[in-house]
Amino acid sequence: QLRLVESGGGLVQPGGSLRLSCTASGFNLDDYAIGWFRQAPGKEREGVLCISGFGRSTNYADSVKGRFTISRDKAKNTVYLQMNSLKFEDTAIYYCAARTGVIQRMCVEGLARFGSWGQGTQVTVSS
Repeated sequence: QLRLVESGGGLVQPGGSLRLSCTASGFNLDDYAIGWFRQAPGKEREGVLCISGFGRSTNYADSVKGRFTISRDKAKNTVYLQMNSLKFEDTAIYYCAARTGVIQRMCVEGLARFGSWGQGTQVTVSS
């Protein structure tokens, strides 16, 4: 059974950094693309970044370009979201999820194409 667990959230000041972790069990990262998503209070869940089964990243959100990066450690079966220069508007619950359906190794648009959602980790940017 595919399972994803997020960790690493917390409270950070504007301009600070955090690294989120998404640890997978029940499957190999080579076989699935993993996406990071976020949901701010009162807003819809949105895609942030994705890393394919081949290790290639795809950016879903213009607002994080140049500030957030995605990477993975296959030995630890973990995907990371490095967040730098954090802003107030980055405050949200951050989730990771695995591609479902066909071509599971590829990153694609659309929340409906992802499943096995983790429980989320809260990131709060506040002074």
